[in-house]
Amino acid sequence: MKGKVLAIANQKGGVGKTTTSINLAASLARTRRRVLLVDLDPQGNATMGSGVNKDELQASTYSVVIDNDPIETAVVTVESGYDLVPSNASLSGAEVELIGMENRERRLRAAIASVREKYDYVLIDCPPALNLLTVNALVAANSVIIPMQCEYYALEGLTALLNTIRRIREGLNPLLEIEGLLRTMYDPRNKLDNEVSAQLKRHFGDKLYRTIIPRNVRLAEAPSYGKAVIAYDMQSKGAQAYLALAGEILRREEAVA
Repeated sequence: MKGKVLAIANQKGGVGKTTTSINLAASLARTRRRVLLVDLDPQGNATMGSGVNKDELQASTYSVVIDNDPIETAVVTVESGYDLVPSNASLSGAEVELIGMENRERRLRAAIASVREKYDYVLIDCPPALNLLTVNALVAANSVIIPMQCEYYALEGLTALLNTIRRIREGLNPLLEIEGLLRTMYDPRNKLDNEVSAQLKRHFGDKLYRTIIPRNVRLAEAPSYGKAVIAYDMQSKGAQAYLALAGEILRREEAVA
């Protein structure tokens, strides 16, 4: 599928959404896929982690979603091999501004439509909340990747997200699917990690990626250098895991085709 749009979403913060967005974008780009990453989080972490200064943006996700600027005006190409629509704190006001707007849930979808054909994958890094920005991402997306830690509260948060996805499917985007669940920051020595992992496997079966993202120092360090981990330390466990995830996503795609 040309221009497959993947929302990377979980309303729980600190589960590895942005880490996954940046490193999956870079790993897919490494396989010669054309990738666009849309930073939809007002914190702008995917922007900074991609080596772009969020305080010096001429155009951003805000100007695209709120001011209707063509998405091409905001796109920057980054060192890790993908294109980026950057974000900064101006986007934090978008939530309130969107409320009174026409087609408020479909504005990102309309913006992406003009460039979808140029890319093999469009990834959207969602904010850690089930708000109108996340709804825009879910309406724009073909499917959702859900990164999650294997911890006690993870399953509780997952229920809220699955309910939101169901409601979006019923009203705004009937074709929306769950692409997969990704276990992040995984420590195989931790008993709880293993128990929650087994629970996810029982519950979600094939929707659970076989690839597991480990806790890894290099993954944590890379954003401060404005690089994806494969550009920072190709041999690290984190880099190898995200390359494996990209491979798994591409193989699933081929199996369906």
